[in-house]
Amino acid sequence: MTVMTAWNGFEDLRAMQEEMAQMNKGWAWRGGHQYDGAPGRPGWSPAVDISESEGAYLVTVELPGVTASEVEITCEDGLLTIQGERYRGSAADGQKVHRGERRYGPYRRSFTLPAHVDAEKIDASAQDGVLQVRVPKAKDMRPKRIEVRAGSGHGAPSEGTAAHNGS
Repeated sequence: MTVMTAWNGFEDLRAMQEEMAQMNKGWAWRGGHQYDGAPGRPGWSPAVDISESEGAYLVTVELPGVTASEVEITCEDGLLTIQGERYRGSAADGQKVHRGERRYGPYRRSFTLPAHVDAEKIDASAQDGVLQVRVPKAKDMRPKRIEVRAGSGHGAPSEGTAAHNGS
């Protein structure tokens, strides 16, 4: 029995990003921040979930402490990019920080979109530190049920025609 699994491009990208993060783990940390590859620019990488419904993909990004106006979302040549910067709040006078585990600085996440999305209708909303980007699928690319009719095929030779041609 053959088992067929649908290809999931987003899942492949997520897996590649996780592998890259693991490879970089040993040398990608500078000054307590995850290094984003730009010289002198420490950064961090927000957690992302990508889900799919019949009509759209939903990209959910955890951005605690980031306002909607501090997020930039672009879609160019099939690449969805979410970027911005999270700033550290100023400490009150006389306050000492004993432990600082939260990440600050620039972030950037990019995802290659499937060819069958309607990039002109991508929209986004943010609430309680969670950004949601809705990427609608193109209507003509949604699954279409094709009815099978009983009867002869289109343009296929009938049995009688093939037999007579050989005489």
